[in-house]
Amino acid sequence: MRLILGSSSPRRKDLLAQIGVTPDLILAPDIDEDPRKGELPRPYAARVAREKAQAIPSAPGDVVLSADTTVALGRRILGKPSDAAEAARFLTLLGGRRHQVITAVAVRRDARLWAVEVVSAVKMKRLSDAELNGYLASGEWQGKAGGYGIHGLAGAFFPWISGSFSAIVGLPLAETARLLSAAGWPVWRQD
Repeated sequence: MRLILGSSSPRRKDLLAQIGVTPDLILAPDIDEDPRKGELPRPYAARVAREKAQAIPSAPGDVVLSADTTVALGRRILGKPSDAAEAARFLTLLGGRRHQVITAVAVRRDARLWAVEVVSAVKMKRLSDAELNGYLASGEWQGKAGGYGIHGLAGAFFPWISGSFSAIVGLPLAETARLLSAAGWPVWRQD
């Protein structure tokens, strides 16, 4: 039995290490992550996490773990910005407002699938021009939903969160440990 992490995110690998889990294999799924017409943020995140888990090839008995993190402002999904201009639009839109970060996790073993969505609320302060331009110049916004990573430089932009910090980063640890255990993966095993 192997654990396959269906994500190329180094943050998810690091978060798993915090609970003593090291994937045997890391494979990035090749799926279409575009939202469907009229799709709401939470069902979108859940669908993408499930599709990622299903898209990863595995041998019988292997456990596949995948996740999707979505930033939502109301019904609007703010995905990974395609360029600095889009990141600036996202960060300006989020400034001074509360929004949701939804991380959906899916664990598959053979034909069985376990899934959960964790919703956290965060408030980003309004960014000054210097803060916005400095953050954009850092490049840290690249590949991150909503155009920010709360665990890095942007951490200074969030005076308030409610929910799971690890979920906001990209993987809710308590819920992930529970799903892995349900699938038969010994989270606290000693090699």
